[in-house]
Amino acid sequence: MQKIYIFGHQNPDTDSVTSSISLAYLKNKLGMNCEARVLGHVNKETKFVLNYFNQKEPKYLNDVKLQLKDVEYHKGLYIDENESIINVYNYLNEKNVTGTPVVEDGNKYKGIITVKDITKELMMGDFNKLDAFYDNILSCIDGEEILKFDDRIEGNILVASYRSTTFLNSINLSKDNILIVGDRHSIIEDAVNSKIKLLILTGNGEIKQEHLKIAQKNKVNIIRTYKDSYHTSKLINLANSVKSLLKDDETSIIFRENDYYTDFIESSRKLKHNNYPILNNKNECLGLIRITEILKKNNKQVMLVDHQEKEQSVIGLDEADILEIVDHHKIGNINTNNPINFRNMTVGSTNTILYFMYDESNIKIPKDIAGIMLSGILSDTLCLQSPTTTSLDKKVVENLSKIAEVDYKKYANEMFKAGTSLEGLTKEEVIKSDFKSFPIGDEKIAIGQVFTLDVDRIFNELDLYLEKLEEINNKEGYKFIILVITDILKNGSYLIFTNEAKKVLENVYSVKDIKQTYFVDGLVSRKKQILPAILDNIN
Repeated sequence: MQKIYIFGHQNPDTDSVTSSISLAYLKNKLGMNCEARVLGHVNKETKFVLNYFNQKEPKYLNDVKLQLKDVEYHKGLYIDENESIINVYNYLNEKNVTGTPVVEDGNKYKGIITVKDITKELMMGDFNKLDAFYDNILSCIDGEEILKFDDRIEGNILVASYRSTTFLNSINLSKDNILIVGDRHSIIEDAVNSKIKLLILTGNGEIKQEHLKIAQKNKVNIIRTYKDSYHTSKLINLANSVKSLLKDDETSIIFRENDYYTDFIESSRKLKHNNYPILNNKNECLGLIRITEILKKNNKQVMLVDHQEKEQSVIGLDEADILEIVDHHKIGNINTNNPINFRNMTVGSTNTILYFMYDESNIKIPKDIAGIMLSGILSDTLCLQSPTTTSLDKKVVENLSKIAEVDYKKYANEMFKAGTSLEGLTKEEVIKSDFKSFPIGDEKIAIGQVFTLDVDRIFNELDLYLEKLEEINNKEGYKFIILVITDILKNGSYLIFTNEAKKVLENVYSVKDIKQTYFVDGLVSRKKQILPAILDNIN
């Protein structure tokens, strides 16, 4: 069963992380194979929540782009370097392919061999050399084992094709020779006495007992075949090990299973080959991918929670199959190729929606899952004080508190205290702790929000924060950035912003020459309060 990844937006907050985990638990109970993931650094508040309710932090998901491991290719198609050329040729015919990766030591990639390489060897190869295994020679020439002393046979091939006296007078045999001969006993006698590497008797030729004894003493390998000398000499080069045909430069056109499909297609257009080995990170061969036979691509399958804006989601979302979206924000700009399950409600938290999904599916919510769902709602609604809070959120909080066995007000204070500490964070980490991008025509803006009980820590270094805001703005190409610094105790927010946001904020709040750290009483919701106002006043 294919795995389904469930995740929230790029800058994960407590609601997005806990709703990912909660939805994954629900779907797994319903028989699916789901895994919660995160698209960025998990903040202090969320870490506190996960630790409090003994939940593992989800793994990071970099992208959902189509990879070669998601493509149906010839998995397990490769051959050992010691296989004979004829065996490789037969293997290619059997698999109906024109090439195969060659491996050593199990499945360590060595190179690739094609029908073209084999044909070239048959036309232009060195027919005098043999580097093969005894058993491969047997198989290649339909031979019979007479004597075997060496597994590997290497040497120069000779065929005794003319008169015995001429041969004996003109040829000096040595241990590096491989001799193909019929029943010419004088030549056979000379061969075994010369301690040649291999004697091949053709036409089912006989060998005298005295010659056989000499061969045993001198450790001469002997094979007999029913084929005549002509056909034997034509076939024997096909017994050579296929590694003899490998080229040193073949390793430059391999691909890894984690390589992106789009990169592979682009590279293959330049290389103009059809067969490409697929390797893992250990240089182990996994198989062969052929450009002409890519029939099926298994896109990553995903479910989105707490967002539906493409800019806020994972890299490569267009290459994935979106199966479901559960969210409490406005309708975004994500398109799907097929109908999906879409759940969107006017509530303060994605986890509120999930509570009703559990109920509809008749799935009991365990104590630990109830605890993280409760945390997501308390975080997004500021303990039910945010204007985004609904009567449904309040009802769900009461029910989840009972299951989780916590006093939600006391617990919320602990959670906010742990989460709002800025100790040890860089300026960029503070700004990006809850940072969302929004498209405005051909441009984009960003609104970050920081919940803290220690506003003075930011104000004491205001110039540095403003400098960092401008740096991020220029680097990432925003029209402007606004950082909303929410003081939970005062139930309001201070605003700091890049230069381009000044006029927009003056229009929003009807203020002349608005200053940095401007305080807006009751402003706690980016979604319901500041974003709509900015969209109404931006040019």
